[in-house]
Amino acid sequence: MASFPHHADMVGSLLRPQRLLTARDAWRAGELTAEQLCEVEDEAIAALVRKQEEVGLPAVTDGEFRRDWWHLDFLLGLGGMSSAERARLRNFSGGDDDGPPIPIVVDTVRHDHPIFVDAYAYLDKVTTTAIPKITIPGPGMANLMGGNAVISSDAYPDPLRFWDDLVVAYRAEVDALYAAGCRYLQMDDIGFAYLCDADFRAQIAARGEDPDELVIRYRDAMNAVIAGRPADLIVSTHMCRGNFRSRWVASGGYEPIAEAIFGGLDVDAFFLEFDSDRAGGFEPLRHLAAGKTVVLGLVTSKSPELEHADDLVARIEQATEFVPIEQLALSPQCGFSSSHHGNALTDDDQWRKLSLVVDVADRVWG
Repeated sequence: MASFPHHADMVGSLLRPQRLLTARDAWRAGELTAEQLCEVEDEAIAALVRKQEEVGLPAVTDGEFRRDWWHLDFLLGLGGMSSAERARLRNFSGGDDDGPPIPIVVDTVRHDHPIFVDAYAYLDKVTTTAIPKITIPGPGMANLMGGNAVISSDAYPDPLRFWDDLVVAYRAEVDALYAAGCRYLQMDDIGFAYLCDADFRAQIAARGEDPDELVIRYRDAMNAVIAGRPADLIVSTHMCRGNFRSRWVASGGYEPIAEAIFGGLDVDAFFLEFDSDRAGGFEPLRHLAAGKTVVLGLVTSKSPELEHADDLVARIEQATEFVPIEQLALSPQCGFSSSHHGNALTDDDQWRKLSLVVDVADRVWG
């Protein structure tokens, strides 16, 4: 395992500039070619990386600028995966207009071609002082919203075989990313945090599945994907309780998953949502395994109000009751644009928050 190298970070997605949004609309309408859209994306990402480095972030992303959704663009790149407009287990608070479809399994799952390798290669090319990070959804995201009901019985008479193929496909992509130079991979899986919510767990049980078994299944699938990884590959995971257009889905502290995940998921760092009371307290962090880092998501990406540095320092100090200070870091609680729509704040708000993360990290850790 790699040692997590810094104390300030960000989750991944960033607000799309208007020129990029306009170009993607034109591409969907057939008014721009894919090559012309890529040129706009390249320019926007190069500028974004420069800005992240100027702010002082030690790791940078492409803002997920080439995606519509933080998870679906990757999952639909796998052979055998498709999507459907189906009722989700629970709507986003405040409404769910234009919400994401859910992934479904229509054939045997396979890795037909690299999915995000070209995106990583360009990010690496335009990064100068920071570590380029690529984000992908965790394997549990292929199943969370649909469960066994959306796994083709023709392709998988035994649904458990689906997980074997999914792991093989994921490992092929991780290997391809590493071969392209990737040394920092983040696997986002909101399922772990959703499965802390009592109502959500009840809905999982109502569809005939055991929520505790799902936690273990998703954990074991992610562990299998990264098992035997090179020692210089940093792997983190991020979990939150919903972020579409600043909305949330789930509530509840991490206790129901803490021992299994914080003590048993073989990643180097956990990006955890702690920006509101809905996430509970720091007590579940007592289960954190030795050598792991908790990246405290204390700065909200959902609203424009800027947190106070002294308050953040005080909360970090509270977390040290359960985790040594050297195993902590700071970030926003989620991305700023988990889908192309973006959250309810401005570009300036976003950069003020990221600057605050870097400043507070410098103050606490030096």
